[in-house]
Amino acid sequence: MRMYLSSFRLGDHPERLVALTGEKRRVAVIANAMDAAPAEIRHDSVLREVTALTALGYQPTEVDLRTADPATALDGFGVVWVRGGNAFVLRAALAASGADVVLTDLIRTEAVVYGGYSAGCCVLAPSLRGLELVDDPSAAATVHWDGLGILDYAFVPHYRSDHPESADVEKVAEHYRAAGVPHRLLRDGEAIVVT
Repeated sequence: MRMYLSSFRLGDHPERLVALTGEKRRVAVIANAMDAAPAEIRHDSVLREVTALTALGYQPTEVDLRTADPATALDGFGVVWVRGGNAFVLRAALAASGADVVLTDLIRTEAVVYGGYSAGCCVLAPSLRGLELVDDPSAAATVHWDGLGILDYAFVPHYRSDHPESADVEKVAEHYRAAGVPHRLLRDGEAIVVT
């Protein structure tokens, strides 16, 4: 598996993503974690991702799981970039479209490099339990508590960072510590690189 898992946006070392992806330039941008946001805010969030990835030399295209069939829509992309937002909204979109199964296979077979931040990494854990302390599950059409199980630990972004969710993230970290849930704490700027 090859993954670039950032706490917030591209992090402090986007060159690590570039090194990981090599010659792969076509990027599928999945922004469905923002589906519960107003349309204008969601649109602006996609534009921000496309602009940032283009500046790194990528050719990004949004793949909207509300309308795309991931089995065919992700064909030809070497990189999948999944942005943050609400982890439960993202997980519901992955399940409804079948992208959870498709992406799991693409990641495990190394057909793509998986990159993303915040919710885009949280959904890779075995479970989303605990994230209800920071994200509203009721924002999702259907609540799925299981994660994709790509990681064997919970991903905790925005830890002790200058981020609006950092205070709630502290509660998530405390919950995981008390429950004995394996987890990784990341401050904004940090990323986990899996090669």
